[in-house]
Amino acid sequence: MKNPFKKIFDMTEKETNGTEQEMEETVENTPEQPENPRIAELEKQLEESRNKYLYLFSDFENFKRHSARERLELNQTAGRDILTSLLPILDDFDRAAKNDALSEGAGLIHQKLVQLARMRGLVIVDTKPGDPFNADVHEAVAEIPAASDELKGKIVDILEPGYSLGERIIRFAKVVVGK
Repeated sequence: MKNPFKKIFDMTEKETNGTEQEMEETVENTPEQPENPRIAELEKQLEESRNKYLYLFSDFENFKRHSARERLELNQTAGRDILTSLLPILDDFDRAAKNDALSEGAGLIHQKLVQLARMRGLVIVDTKPGDPFNADVHEAVAEIPAASDELKGKIVDILEPGYSLGERIIRFAKVVVGK
């Protein structure tokens, strides 16, 4: 890096006794001296090393954030496959319960299964008839003519509830929508 003030710093005390204006003229009229090529090469290498260090440092910080996010996600969704496979069983129990076909023992099993799923973080997505259809949490399996204008684009019936595990939907609620 060339320093235009080099000549000023190298001046002896005798040369610096002039006025401020003379010093400014000296700086303006100072021809730039070529730097030592070895110094220029070393400065270039230093700048490249700094850039590599900054790149590696930011890359490592991104890796740490990504790893922490993956670890958290793995903990939240560790049982997703098991719970997803249990959902049809829950649906069968719910259908049997609606039709008063459950015996007392099956009712207890159903309670335990629901309790286990809740302990593992399974949450039923809150969906009610009359709610607006939301493709982020609902799956429209049918469209029927709406009984009134109020029900157009809204949920008329819920065939299967939706479930979420943590903040992720693992099964969309299967609904009938009014058109």
